Amino acid sequence: MPRPEVLERIKTAEEEADDIVESAEATREERIAEARNEADEIREKARREADELEESRLAEAREEIEARREELLEEGVEAREELVEEAESNVDEAVEYAIEQFEEAVNAQT
Repeated sequence: MPRPEVLERIKTAEEEADDIVESAEATREERIAEARNEADEIREKARREADELEESRLAEAREEIEARREELLEEGVEAREELVEEAESNVDEAVEYAIEQFEEAVNAQT
């Protein structure tokens, strides 16, 4: 094969190799961009799911707190009613005691 023809074939082969490398680099860049986009989408989805989970847990906590609050209020009302009943039942005894103390004080002065 004559030398100019060999050089032309080498030049053609180098151009084809350059095209293949250029195509491979473009494909690589596309894949990297796609991977980055997919990673961004995955992060966004994870963030949304975390936000939803947070909201769900907060709602559950609020419900539990409200239920406990209602229990405590009910317990407070019951305790108050018991104290009122106990106080009312002690009124007669307290009046009797006060009268006795008064009578003792009056008798002690005479």
